[in-house]
Amino acid sequence: MAHKVTDECVGCGACVDTCPVGAITLDGTAKVDPDACVDCGACEGVCPTGAIQAE
Repeated sequence: MAHKVTDECVGCGACVDTCPVGAITLDGTAKVDPDACVDCGACEGVCPTGAIQAE
């Protein structure tokens, strides 16, 4: 199950740099590719606004 990005995302990019498999892109706000996400949770831990959650 992939992680999802909520409306709290401010587009800081911390999650993009942390994702070990490159499943997150930034286009104004973060987007998680559910097919690439390995559900490791690294992004969730670095998000300063808590905008990334397990789905």
